[in-house]
Amino acid sequence: MQPPDDVIAAIATAPGPAGLAVVRVSGAGALAVADAVFRGGAPLAGAAANTMHHGWAVWPAGAEDTAGHGSRRLDEVVAAVFRAPRSYTREDVIELSCHGGPLPAGRVLAALLHAGARLARPGEFTLRAFLNGRLDLAQAEAVADLIHAETQAAQELALSQLAGTLSRRLEELSERVGDSLAEIEARIDFAEDVGGIETPAQVVAAIAGVSEELTGLLASAAYARAVREGVRVVLAGRPNVGKSSLFNALLGEARAIVTALPGTTRDLVSERIEIAGVPITLVDTAGWRAGGDPIEAIGVERAREAVDGARVALWVLDRAAPLAAEDHRIAASLDGKRVLVALNKSDRPAVLGRASLPPLPNVTALEVVEVSATTGLGLGGLQEALGRLSGATEGAAPLAAAVANPRHVEALERARAALERAAGAARELRPGEIVALELREALACLGEVTGRTLGEDLLERFFSRFCVGM
Repeated sequence: MQPPDDVIAAIATAPGPAGLAVVRVSGAGALAVADAVFRGGAPLAGAAANTMHHGWAVWPAGAEDTAGHGSRRLDEVVAAVFRAPRSYTREDVIELSCHGGPLPAGRVLAALLHAGARLARPGEFTLRAFLNGRLDLAQAEAVADLIHAETQAAQELALSQLAGTLSRRLEELSERVGDSLAEIEARIDFAEDVGGIETPAQVVAAIAGVSEELTGLLASAAYARAVREGVRVVLAGRPNVGKSSLFNALLGEARAIVTALPGTTRDLVSERIEIAGVPITLVDTAGWRAGGDPIEAIGVERAREAVDGARVALWVLDRAAPLAAEDHRIAASLDGKRVLVALNKSDRPAVLGRASLPPLPNVTALEVVEVSATTGLGLGGLQEALGRLSGATEGAAPLAAAVANPRHVEALERARAALERAAGAARELRPGEIVALELREALACLGEVTGRTLGEDLLERFFSRFCVGM
């Protein structure tokens, strides 16, 4: 896919009132388009790279103010000039900083479009940066991750990927796979000269070594993905076990209404907290019980649906009361989930314990914590357990080359599987052509992460998910 040669323009800052807004222009003719709109001390065409110039944005010739006020001035601006290849897109780029708000930026953009630019498609600036070799695909994805980061850990993870840490690691692994492939292909082509077509032991060891490194790289994926995307945790339990009290205690504020009257919570109430760098959305729900008025029945149904769609469930039980029939129904709904059982009201005499819990044979992970939402006893342990179930393993911090993107994880898992097949075929003394075929598959999968082996249609689809102006 070749970089286009036309000029694109878009508003690069978020909409709404603000001190400043930035309108970005990029392309081989960007300076000429900007000069048709900019009036300052001198034309931008003669400006040095990486300089800023004060002036006014005006309607270009032949596109007078359609409002009929007789003025060609649009706004006072500062023009930043970035000459190719030292710019975001490696094309000539001009950024016009005007006053914030939809009207000033919108009028400046309209003037640039009148002057010959076209409106940029979503993600097109970053697409051009990729096509011109400034960023690879993993780095381009990091731009979007950085914009949407909600925690410091997520920001640091995105910055590391934007700096190319993951890309360099994968490039080094690709080179080692390529060296192994070259050795095998040489043996296929020159078997008589090198002593046979069998895969040498050192090549098998090299293939296995890369596979092991991919395994280590993927080991950080659960935590890194949780940092990147966040985790939704749904509180479930029958009425008056203390779900809303525990919800408020985790938040550190009285967000949900708490009363002794069963059925107080009737709808989903959600708030976000952060544990070990992972953004967690807590969802309080109505207590599960039969009967009640029609409004409460709707709330109970919504609670069941929320649990069905949750990855992590925080099941709250009253430690000071025996199990009820509804507790067994809740337990049956938790199959396939990561479950944290909170034995609440631990400040009262115990009736329930870990040994008396209903069977939970099909949950993917289970933690049990005794806690008191009233006194705060055990709250720290509950938070730690919630962090573990959400992906934050003990001592986990975003590694410099952590794999957070599901697309990356899927591609690297396929690469690892191909390497394992290659190593297995080599150990079984199968023909070198089979080993080489699997190594080529592994290289293609590694290249998908950085975009080296992705087709044009997939690239267009990928960048179309970005914001306009990005």
